[in-house]
Amino acid sequence: MPQIPGTDLTVSDLCLGGNVFGWTADEATSFALLDRFGDATPSTRAPFVDTAESYGKGRSEEILGAWMADRGMRDRVVVATKASPLEKEHPLSAAEIRTAAEGSLRRLQTDRIDLYYAHYDDETTPLEETLRAFDELVQGGKVRYAAASNYSGERLTEALETSERLGVTRYVALQPHYNLMERPAYEDELRDVVAARGMGVLPYFALARGFLTGKYRPGEAVDSPRAKGAARYVGEKGDRVLSALAEVADAHGVTGAAVALRWLADQPTVVAPIASGRSVEQLADLLPMQDLVLTDDERQALTDASA
Repeated sequence: MPQIPGTDLTVSDLCLGGNVFGWTADEATSFALLDRFGDATPSTRAPFVDTAESYGKGRSEEILGAWMADRGMRDRVVVATKASPLEKEHPLSAAEIRTAAEGSLRRLQTDRIDLYYAHYDDETTPLEETLRAFDELVQGGKVRYAAASNYSGERLTEALETSERLGVTRYVALQPHYNLMERPAYEDELRDVVAARGMGVLPYFALARGFLTGKYRPGEAVDSPRAKGAARYVGEKGDRVLSALAEVADAHGVTGAAVALRWLADQPTVVAPIASGRSVEQLADLLPMQDLVLTDDERQALTDASA
């Protein structure tokens, strides 16, 4: 079962993206999504939900916090959130990290954050200051583990070496942009770093902004705020990948989206891909990935199609 290396966080195979909460999913729909996700997660694992202070300027965290309080789910859910840039001049300065964490704790109605990310690198703040600030939160019990998102391989290596030198909390996980349509940036630059350091990976845009659901085709208009971003993948490579996904999906009686998520979850270093749905029906298309078992040949066919 998925576990973030170096932690006691045993999580669901799928990490539910909370970016839609309060955006494309209102509060009632968000509660329904979280209910469905919680029900679909085996009791031996914790429903894993990802959000950030920047999602809806805190609204996503508020909705997740309200749901956990209403359903009595806080002790079962693994909550990941992020200290985001927003309009901050030095977003990863010690003062900004402290303020961000306190705001997230308040909105989430909790006394601790399970996995707390630096949402984006901040080269205006010394790594020593950033990492000491995360360590302070961990030592104070407000954060259980620290993590990084959108870091380059060079900066991630520097951050890990700095933590080791200072003897403070280190990043245990990385959240990169990685999926069947976006492989080189992670596989060529970051994968070796996280593997060597024993980190876990939680990829975002796991469905390539929705493209891997198969609903984006040449000449077809799709009603989605992500349609423009997904359209970039329409073309020869996209056709190859969608065809390969459809073939595997048909063999298992699941959606192509579930297959795409399973392929990603099966990649070395990946703990759980992050994906969201703006309706319970969309989420239902993704959930079968948790029990899906791909053959080596199926996995290789997808890898070859996306090369």
